[in-house]
Amino acid sequence: MARYSGMSSEKRFRIGVDTGGTFVDAVEFDEETRKFRMAKSPTTPSDPTIGFLNALQKLGTPLDQTYLILHGTTLGVNAIIQMKGVLNGMITNQGFKDVFEIGRGDVPSASMYDYNYLKPPRIVKRRRIAEIPGRIDHEGNIIRDLDEQAANVALRRLVDDQKVRSIAVSLLHSYKNADHEERIKSIASKTHPNLSVSISSEVVSEYREYERTSTTVLDAYIKPIIAEYLHKLERTLSVNGFKGVLLITRSDGGMMTAATAANSPISTVQSGPAGGVVGGSHLAALTKRQKLITMDIGGTSLDVCVIEDGQANVIHQSQVEHYPLLLTMYDVRSIGAGGGSIATVKTGLLQVGPESAGADPGPMCYGRGGTRPTVTDASVILGYIDPETFLAGDMPLKPELAREGIAEEVVRPLGVDLVEAAAGIMKVTAANSMGAIKQITVEEGRDPAEYALLAFGGAGPLFGAILALELGIPTVIVPSAPAAFSALGMLMSDISYEVSQTDISVLEESSIEGIRKFFAPLESRVRGILLRQEAPFKKVRVHRLLELRYLGQEHSLEISIDDANSVSEIKASFDAFHFKRYGHKIDDLVEIVNFRARAVGLLEKPDLPKLAKATDATPPPMKRREAYCLTSDKMTDFGVYRREQLKPGHVVEGPAIIDEGVTRTVIHTGQSLNVDEIGNLVITA
Repeated sequence: MARYSGMSSEKRFRIGVDTGGTFVDAVEFDEETRKFRMAKSPTTPSDPTIGFLNALQKLGTPLDQTYLILHGTTLGVNAIIQMKGVLNGMITNQGFKDVFEIGRGDVPSASMYDYNYLKPPRIVKRRRIAEIPGRIDHEGNIIRDLDEQAANVALRRLVDDQKVRSIAVSLLHSYKNADHEERIKSIASKTHPNLSVSISSEVVSEYREYERTSTTVLDAYIKPIIAEYLHKLERTLSVNGFKGVLLITRSDGGMMTAATAANSPISTVQSGPAGGVVGGSHLAALTKRQKLITMDIGGTSLDVCVIEDGQANVIHQSQVEHYPLLLTMYDVRSIGAGGGSIATVKTGLLQVGPESAGADPGPMCYGRGGTRPTVTDASVILGYIDPETFLAGDMPLKPELAREGIAEEVVRPLGVDLVEAAAGIMKVTAANSMGAIKQITVEEGRDPAEYALLAFGGAGPLFGAILALELGIPTVIVPSAPAAFSALGMLMSDISYEVSQTDISVLEESSIEGIRKFFAPLESRVRGILLRQEAPFKKVRVHRLLELRYLGQEHSLEISIDDANSVSEIKASFDAFHFKRYGHKIDDLVEIVNFRARAVGLLEKPDLPKLAKATDATPPPMKRREAYCLTSDKMTDFGVYRREQLKPGHVVEGPAIIDEGVTRTVIHTGQSLNVDEIGNLVITA
């Protein structure tokens, strides 16, 4: 059990906080009443802790009675995307200075026909890369000892002369023997105690030299930023009475302590979207749905993920801004499409995104100095958003500014009327969103018609119904509190940590006893790390996973071997998974690539209780207003309902708008909506 005193009678609340590009969402769960409450506040990019505290203050939860805060943040990934990390350096083996510069020597598939393609700027400049003598071979044998004097010289040049704040250390074959990297880290701690150091054997102990180096460099690039933010956040929370535990969402949906996150910041790159995927997996189990597409559309981005057999798809190789990552994370695909996406006309064509107005200045209708129209401005013009009730009335909008912006930036250059221009913005955004969903379904052999679409985020319910119609998805689910669903999903997470080790060998030449023996130190290590976490879990499970591939293949698939009792069972499981993923299996030898041990500290989960079924007929609309119907392409009379009006058993026929103050669900002509037993809105054609 973790070194945690448990929940006293005064500790009754837990809070999930999701800091996005536009808004901070906070959800409170009261252990005593078993009820949820939510609040929303604009993000403050200049100091994210301000927006975080503002959301908590709006929520009104007494922090001295709160025992757990679970937090997802986009701070790290934004620093990478915007090239706003710290001045960093790198130490590598003599003769391998250009590994990060050369990369794989290829061009991304999306740019292979772009003759103007330029490689993304390097986040560590060549002049800040130092080479030092020393070599370990692929079996972990030291063939040339580390030159510690050269390491000292390199550190002085990087830190004292070039003023780097953080360094990445990536040496050949350190996944087999970390001795040289650990010695460099030890030297740095003595000579430059304030220097941030990331070593590849700790960041990712796996082969693939370039990808391992890239992951370590990215970790070093954002490490001081994440560490400073989390330290400041912990101090601020403490000053405001919080004495509980702050946990940070990992990219694979698990939780880690703030100290762990500060030491392994690269684990947070998908921290924000992961909460919604966790919530989606939980909801899939509650509603007994095996196949689900989660779609989170916020103010800045759209994030989609596939859930199959109740489990979200996980990957171990990905990219951030063309930089490769070796990192366990949910397979989330993201594009720049959200409520703040800016509409422009270029060469006579309407484009929406990926640039966003963000929280500051935000859409023009916010009245905060925004000068370019956005999806939110178009939604106001088309009648989807009531300017007087936006954010539950806390932030009245200025529709006249939205009209001025769209008239100037879209109507004038295209020669269309205002409604047609606003509708065009919505249609382009929908088309972009469909592209992201098709990428993760159709392009990978999945039929969208076999899935339900879970639409959440501030703008997800606005687009869910029309996207389902266009893609042939039969059902759309809008969960309770959709605008803060990612924050709510964080309340469903567990503590987790994993370690991996590359050891390439032929599966058929191994024994189950040999595999278990290899796992033993990994399991002991990961269990020990988890048990040292200051977190309120009472039970730990350790899972064994293998990355396997057919002999001669380049990439691998991960399978669980928790229940395997023989090598033949492992082979059969891999064959079945390969057939499911790719539609074929091969009668050939199977190769082990990576061993992975994952420890999970189980947290108590809030329940989503069943609601009493309505005894009355569906209530009439609260009011009616003109809004744009995307199925008939014209302004139409919509019924407007407050979500709290609707109970399980109620049915609403489109066209209709379900308003929640912080978001609204739109269903069009020919669609209907019913409320299920846990309060989800279920839309069908």
